[in-house]
Amino acid sequence: MTAPAPTRMLPALPGPEPVPTLASLGPPRLLAGLDEMPRMDRVAHLARHGSLPQLTSQELVALAEDIDLRGRGGAGFPFARKVSAVLDSMQRADGKGAIVVNGSEGEPSCLKDTAMLLHAPHLVLDGALLAADSLGAQEVAIGVTRTDVLHSVQRAIDERGPVRPTLRVTLLTERFVTGEGSAMTNGLGGGPGLPSGRKIRSSERGLNGVPTLLSNTETYAQLAVAARLGALGYRTAGLPTEPGTLLLTVAGSRVVEVPYGVPLNRVLALCGMDAGQGVLIGGYHGTFISPVDAQTAMLSRDDLKTYNAVLGAGAVLPLPYDTCPAGETVRVAKWMGAESAGQCGPCVLGLPALADQLDLAVRGGGDAALDAVQARMRAVEKRGACSHPDGTARFVASALAAFPEEFERHARGFGCGRPVTGALPVTGHLPLLPSVTSTAAPSAPAAPPQERLLVDWTLCRGHGLCADVVPGIVKLGPDGYPEKASMALPARMRRRAQLAVRRCPALALRVQGGN
Repeated sequence: MTAPAPTRMLPALPGPEPVPTLASLGPPRLLAGLDEMPRMDRVAHLARHGSLPQLTSQELVALAEDIDLRGRGGAGFPFARKVSAVLDSMQRADGKGAIVVNGSEGEPSCLKDTAMLLHAPHLVLDGALLAADSLGAQEVAIGVTRTDVLHSVQRAIDERGPVRPTLRVTLLTERFVTGEGSAMTNGLGGGPGLPSGRKIRSSERGLNGVPTLLSNTETYAQLAVAARLGALGYRTAGLPTEPGTLLLTVAGSRVVEVPYGVPLNRVLALCGMDAGQGVLIGGYHGTFISPVDAQTAMLSRDDLKTYNAVLGAGAVLPLPYDTCPAGETVRVAKWMGAESAGQCGPCVLGLPALADQLDLAVRGGGDAALDAVQARMRAVEKRGACSHPDGTARFVASALAAFPEEFERHARGFGCGRPVTGALPVTGHLPLLPSVTSTAAPSAPAAPPQERLLVDWTLCRGHGLCADVVPGIVKLGPDGYPEKASMALPARMRRRAQLAVRRCPALALRVQGGN
């Protein structure tokens, strides 16, 4: 499909935590009006979107079916089936029910729900209240993990005044698993906010033990838009099989609204980026696709199946050329291991062990260490109390498949000489890692070694470009090849040496050692 010309939106509100820049391809729906003001209060919201219609439960189910509304939090479960399941359970529970808005984004690569709640909170509240009125639920609870989002949502609730059913927002502990269904309802109910480990659907027993319709922020906002437009109006954007728009977080910093079916490379171009070494789709439980595939991939569920990828929570993370894929993977794997809920062995023990084994392999542990990574992945799969172990293993497996030569070279001690820039963002105490290269444990305490520029003679073809980039460090012999395989690298020359590493046509250079 041919998308309309891009529309630029205003930057996000300033705040103490990472906030997104907003943009759209084509006429925006969820982000409508934000080109005129950075946050829409109740008056501006009604002026832009109009009043919210009322729907019976049957009309709500029919609308969700007609537009094939899916959950936008990762699983993509049909919203109509959730509503029907809650209705059935409420009939057996004397009409008791609740609505939960999952506003938790524990993954640093995702900001789309944060963008909705900071900029257009009334659209989210509209969708939640519409569902509550249709089902006859007694409460709407919103769970968030950021203080700026908490204040924005509370301000929106105050702007509405007293409403029925009651609205409340709660600040929960920020961790990766907070958004898991049972963790969300446990936290909103005053519990520890951890996955229960039991296969009990929230539609049967959720918030405070009553049947609960639980979906994420964007899903309710999409519902509010669809209720106003009707099924036919909603279907004017997107694909016949996947109508409407979706929100994406690109490179962990920009939120874009696009119609289903838009080419991935067009989204990246809108954000001033390209596919780089590959693109991680779906976040840290997602899948890498190659730069070649990124040129033809379209952002739709059906098309991404071709690449064994899913949109998940809408994260799109291109990996730039100037960062080390192996090091980035290790860094994320360590963060994912630290985000364990601490409830089951495969997660609290298995994920850190997987990350440590991957780190060992990348730091020159050899092919045996790479084989051990595969064994660690098998040890955690399908054994956790929630999907976190499976998702983490899937991320590592995808990286190994996307960058096999990178991991093999690192395991065999050659490395790539590139630093880890943090293109795949994490939060907390983990620092950016230095250039990931082979290291050997010293037999006795010693002073930090000076960095060295190394030549891999099995790859060097005597192009001689390195001598031009780092003169005085690399000297060519009479045969046109570097005179030495290992050269001391002063700190002032490190940047130029890294440039030489990137420019070497044979990939025969690497930087090793130092701090």
